[in-house]
Amino acid sequence: MLMTCRVTAFFFLGSLVSAVLIGGEKIPLTSLDNPAVDYTVPGKPYMVLRAGGVEAVIVTNESVDDEVLPGHRAGYSGVGRLSHQERPANLFVPSYAGLNYEHIHDGEPRDRNILFEPRNAPMELRRINDRTVELYQAPSPHYGLESCLRYQMLDDGAIEMTLECIPRRDTFEHGYIGLFWASYIHQPESLDIHFQGITPPSMVEGWIRGVTPAHGKLSTHVGLRDRRRFPHADDFPLTLVFNRSHHRFRDPWYYGVSHAMAWIQVFRPSDQVRLTQSPSGGGSGNPAWDFQFFIPRYKIGERYQVVMRGIYAPFVSPEQIERIAAPHRQALGHGRR
Repeated sequence: MLMTCRVTAFFFLGSLVSAVLIGGEKIPLTSLDNPAVDYTVPGKPYMVLRAGGVEAVIVTNESVDDEVLPGHRAGYSGVGRLSHQERPANLFVPSYAGLNYEHIHDGEPRDRNILFEPRNAPMELRRINDRTVELYQAPSPHYGLESCLRYQMLDDGAIEMTLECIPRRDTFEHGYIGLFWASYIHQPESLDIHFQGITPPSMVEGWIRGVTPAHGKLSTHVGLRDRRRFPHADDFPLTLVFNRSHHRFRDPWYYGVSHAMAWIQVFRPSDQVRLTQSPSGGGSGNPAWDFQFFIPRYKIGERYQVVMRGIYAPFVSPEQIERIAAPHRQALGHGRR
């Protein structure tokens, strides 16, 4: 499928500057809401992206079992394999994925197939170019949320992930949309994550080591300025979502370390994401390093957008991680008030 492209002027492929942030506006970027975006649909449910010594395999939620993605299970989309010239082994649990589109929810108990709609509803893989691919999902069966996830690899090997979604039906009971992504890390030496912030009542800022004692306990970290409360049922079964820790992060970014490699996740401050973790989300010894995005007071037919970047690099020190993350944080609007 080919369409005439009229948005080339907005694309700076390989640059560290995100096209979606030009002028501070949320320009329609993906094929979801821009019919001018040119794409093709490959025969396989995955595509390999390479740059800066990093290789990422972007996959739909279909099962795959070949030399590229051996044993990849159905239900897991996103980055099926992430490797680096310094470490060829997969960062993520091989049968699962990283940046996996996991949940659509409204804080109410639902059937498991509904709670995991992104895993179960069909996806279409759309190739934009050699470094950019999209995962499109038609309006989901229960909630009616149409979505498109774009994965673009920049020159330094960072992956910029952009979600655009449009609610097509008024199905969310409490008037907000909750979305959740999970990255299942394969057997790291430490299950923990690291971010900068405070732990009340102390107001002293510094590096915090995020430790959660069990799945769904002290699992979610919110920003210093995030005072939003989202109503939800007491028996809402996704325990990671609303179980807050005692910490507050200053800026929305964090990292974890696995086999001397750092996985850094950087988010736009304007998206007000929440950082979530589980010590066993991917099985024993396989933590989940996650994040959440909420859309309050959504409107039917309106397009919403969230942008993040994942950087995979050798780990030396927290100071080195700050230097690596700095241009990406700047590109995504950190430091602006």
